[in-house]
Amino acid sequence: MAAPPTRPALRERYDRRQQEVVATAARLFAERGYQATSMTDLTEATGLAAGGLYHYIGSKEQLLFRICDQLMEPLLDRAREIESSDAPGIERLRELITVWLEHVAEHRHHMLVFQQERQVLERQPQWRKVRTQRKAFEKILDRVLAAAEGEGSMSFPDRDLVLRATLGMVNTTAQWLRPRGRLSPAEIAEGYYGMLVAAYGR
Repeated sequence: MAAPPTRPALRERYDRRQQEVVATAARLFAERGYQATSMTDLTEATGLAAGGLYHYIGSKEQLLFRICDQLMEPLLDRAREIESSDAPGIERLRELITVWLEHVAEHRHHMLVFQQERQVLERQPQWRKVRTQRKAFEKILDRVLAAAEGEGSMSFPDRDLVLRATLGMVNTTAQWLRPRGRLSPAEIAEGYYGMLVAAYGR
């Protein structure tokens, strides 16, 4: 992959085009599978020649890295902001679930690719960054749950079980969510939050 341009205007255009290429690849990988998608498929979908595709993303494996980065990095940034706020734990939980679900909806193809390729991502040492990002988010969610419990607004017989169930509930939404479905991402998030409060609220 060639080095990106240094001039601000050119760099902005380069970054925007790279993001478009990654989003297109995420859609193809989600629909066809990572292994079944060829570089020819990618060039046809992006409108780039093979050399142009290499210029923006390098190898197919590097493209998978970038899909995971687009999925996790902005979500982690927002999750850290929410955790560090002065709001009560139960309010931080509500905001975290809302931001998280809206992010899953916006990056549905990225999430599907991550879920499809997770066993590969978990096994190979070069995917350490992806594993670290996932673990960091899980720890933030756990601390927010602990804060809600510590302030007395929620009580969990087994907080780790609730953590795992919440991760599964929100992340698998990508498998059935549709852009023009009956419920908006915000409504789904509110429903998930309501279920947690109904089950564990005090």
